[in-house]
Amino acid sequence: MRPAVLLAFSTALVAAPLALAQAAPAAAPAKAAASYHAPLTAFGQPDLSGNWSNATLTPMVRNPKYGTQLVMPPDAVKAEEAEMAREFKVGDMPTDPNAPVQKGEDKNVRPEFAAAGGDVGGYNIGWLDPGRAVMRVNGEPRTSLITTENGRPPPGKDGQQANFFGRGGRGGGGRMGSFDSYETRSLGERCIIGFGRNAGPPMFPNGFYNNDYKILQTPDAVVIEVEMVHDTRIIRLNSKHRTDGVRPWFGDSIGWWDGDTLVVETTNIPKEEAFFGSWKDLKVTERFRRVAPDRLYYSFQVDDPSVWAKPWGGEYEFHPLKGELYEYACHEGNYALPDMLQGARRQEAEAAAKANAPAAAAPAKPAGGRPGGAN
Repeated sequence: MRPAVLLAFSTALVAAPLALAQAAPAAAPAKAAASYHAPLTAFGQPDLSGNWSNATLTPMVRNPKYGTQLVMPPDAVKAEEAEMAREFKVGDMPTDPNAPVQKGEDKNVRPEFAAAGGDVGGYNIGWLDPGRAVMRVNGEPRTSLITTENGRPPPGKDGQQANFFGRGGRGGGGRMGSFDSYETRSLGERCIIGFGRNAGPPMFPNGFYNNDYKILQTPDAVVIEVEMVHDTRIIRLNSKHRTDGVRPWFGDSIGWWDGDTLVVETTNIPKEEAFFGSWKDLKVTERFRRVAPDRLYYSFQVDDPSVWAKPWGGEYEFHPLKGELYEYACHEGNYALPDMLQGARRQEAEAAAKANAPAAAAPAKPAGGRPGGAN
């Protein structure tokens, strides 16, 4: 996988200080969408099925410059979308593959894209799909997907803020852990599950690529296939949470219909899937509602009394994916993981050889006279 890009993603979420803002659960869908009713499946459920994407320029966590502004000002929307259009235009231009790269030259000027600085993990725009528009919810452009007062996760009861991936989240031995074994590398690098939180819960775009989903429905379950990395969530309808102590990847999700809205409740989330430090007592409640032929509303609320004083959450809208969802063959032609481990073994061998080498003999003094052989 791409350690530099991955690190940039996680760092971007936690770099700015977190203000002590009062948190609020995600709002319900706007009333303007209430007049639309989704078509029904053959077995009578509101039809959420199809291929969807949540790629967007809007980050999960709000840029502090917007303060408490949930709705992005028109001039900022124009600037954000114009810059991305420029990057795609420049990135799509033909280039000479043999032309020397000038130091500091990078057509992808967004920090999260340029973070690798030309090293392994840096891509040109042709390999990226970060979205080309600011996220709208009922037509309103948003500054963040999280809808707390300051658009940021509230601090825990102890006043501390855990990082995005939680305590030990999605590791093995940690996100950028040791190179002792493949088992100490991250789950994303090992292609076990995708990095970021595409599958959730809660579900978020990763900011780079492969933010696509396929939703399938049966009378007894709703299945969400996630492109990154062909993860699959199975939501059992009208069921009960498991009581055997097993914590599956993506937790234990059950769902029910509340009118046109699919309500999904997930518990039993594993430690490796921690969300801002919460996992053991974490409950995530998600709502899916088709509010237009080309818009699927999504909201989430996280609740963990052991971590936060009150629930909090966010919202956004999926838009239709133009095309089919294809396999994400994570290890196809991927040499990065074995090469990293081989490189670490080489460094260890070189260090051992240096440590065991006999000390270099001191240069012999010339016979007689002063140093240097002068008499």
